[in-house]
Amino acid sequence: QVQLVESGGGLVQTGGSLRLSCAASGSDFSSARMGWYRQAPGKERDLVAVITSGGSTNYADSVKGRFTISRDNANNTMYLQMDSLKPEDTAVYYCNALIHIAPIRFVNYWGQGTQVTVSS
Repeated sequence: QVQLVESGGGLVQTGGSLRLSCAASGSDFSSARMGWYRQAPGKERDLVAVITSGGSTNYADSVKGRFTISRDNANNTMYLQMDSLKPEDTAVYYCNALIHIAPIRFVNYWGQGTQVTVSS
């Protein structure tokens, strides 16, 4: 029932831009902490950016000043605006939602990922 679907990935040149979208369904995500993670070939999945239900954001040092995370709670959609892309940004980008469903219970959901490739 719960589903996170990423879109917007593709192939861009160094310095280009992409906007990733994450469409969430099957639950109430308005109070969820949501974020974007990425995994490059042969590497671990790393946090890119997170956004709380209140709109507070945090970014990995490697993307600060270049990426912007946002959310549209009315449409259950989260975005990642990626500017000034670099080859090292090449990875599969995953949408994540952490939902607090009980005083001590959280549920973590992941999308299927969308490929971002930045050519050098």
